[in-house]
Amino acid sequence: MATCPPQPYPAAPADGAPVGGPLRHAHWWQRPWVRYGGLTTLLALSGLVILALVREETGTEGFLVGLGLALLPVPLLVASFRWLDRVEPGPWRNLVFSFAWGACAAALIAIVANSFATRWIATATADPAGADTLGATVIAPVVEESAKAAAVLLVFLFRRRDFTGIVDGVVIAGVTATGFAFTENILYLGTAFGTDQLTGGTGIASVTAATFFVRIVMSPFAHPLFTVLTGIGFGIAALSAHRRQLRRIVFPLGGLLLAMGMHAMWNGSSAFGEYGFFAVYAAFMVPVFGLLTWLVIWTRQRELTTVRTELPAYAVAGWLTPAEPYALGSMRARRIARQYARRHAGKAAARQVAQYEAYATSLAFLRHRGRLGRAGADFVVRERELLNELWRRREAARPALDHAARVTAPPVPVAAPPWPVHGMHGMYGAHGAHGMHGHGHPQTPYPAWNPYRS
Repeated sequence: MATCPPQPYPAAPADGAPVGGPLRHAHWWQRPWVRYGGLTTLLALSGLVILALVREETGTEGFLVGLGLALLPVPLLVASFRWLDRVEPGPWRNLVFSFAWGACAAALIAIVANSFATRWIATATADPAGADTLGATVIAPVVEESAKAAAVLLVFLFRRRDFTGIVDGVVIAGVTATGFAFTENILYLGTAFGTDQLTGGTGIASVTAATFFVRIVMSPFAHPLFTVLTGIGFGIAALSAHRRQLRRIVFPLGGLLLAMGMHAMWNGSSAFGEYGFFAVYAAFMVPVFGLLTWLVIWTRQRELTTVRTELPAYAVAGWLTPAEPYALGSMRARRIARQYARRHAGKAAARQVAQYEAYATSLAFLRHRGRLGRAGADFVVRERELLNELWRRREAARPALDHAARVTAPPVPVAAPPWPVHGMHGMYGAHGAHGMHGHGHPQTPYPAWNPYRS
């Protein structure tokens, strides 16, 4: 840990060359713009293909209706996952990638693979009905959860600094599944609307209304709930030390298998009788959803505890003020600090305070991993980067955080001593200084103190 006097570290050379040696040029496929360009092209092509497939299946009017209805739960779900990530908010580019992967790449893989597998089973068994049931309960969960897990794996491998624990895994997995469910809901709702157009169904009794109620009202969290299990597995792997390779493989695979099993049970609930869907929903889905919600919120509170525990070491070294660890470990104090900065110095200052809070949280988590022996070889470099970022924003952040710490500090009870204190104002109840005689004695004698009376 940096214990030297607080001052900014020297900046790295402008050309990015390491201090101890010359720059080794990367291959062309290792350059960031090549990776970003290839990934963007892949997602764009997947989006165009999935758009054409869904529009062909639903028709233009059905596609527009399905798109409008499928959009409704998306802001709520994304906002919920973003709220969970407020302690150490990850960059928006990770969320955009996750949603785009789920809506485009994962949905395309699922449509193509599910259709191919179902047709092959129907041809091999000459039983189309059985092939549809097997495809929904076995093929679809395996294909869809694997396709969604690919996004979590990519962020885990290539954005390792942003993937530090269970909450990060939950957020990435949940946003990916939200994108997947968005595309799937367009397909289902658009198809239902087309059916109503052919049969003349309208109002509450229509297929569109029933599909909307089941998929948008009752179970908008279904796909996120499945994939979150995979995200928890990757989150536990992120918390594991590098030397424990077995845990870093077993937990993600275990989470993926649980997601597949839960997805299979959900898809197969209709085979359990007329009320099978509602029985599975009430007896299984809702309790699991509540349990996972509690787990994620509990983990979020543990993160705040980590911040309050680890940052005082930097306050002792002089990098932070004594009040900052307390303020940074309270979501209410953080919010008050941003509001104070916005009110007194504008939006730019509030943005700097928010960035200061995020970097300080990353610093606390980095030190926590280092103390447990889970930090990587770049611990010192990463610590230096985070301290430099804090130093650059200290002028805007420190007054705001000090104000927030004063506002949110718990009151300290001050008990009156059980003996008279002469010459002290405010010690005699409502009389105060005005209730005294010339020699500083109260007008009403102080009652005798009985140590045996509570």
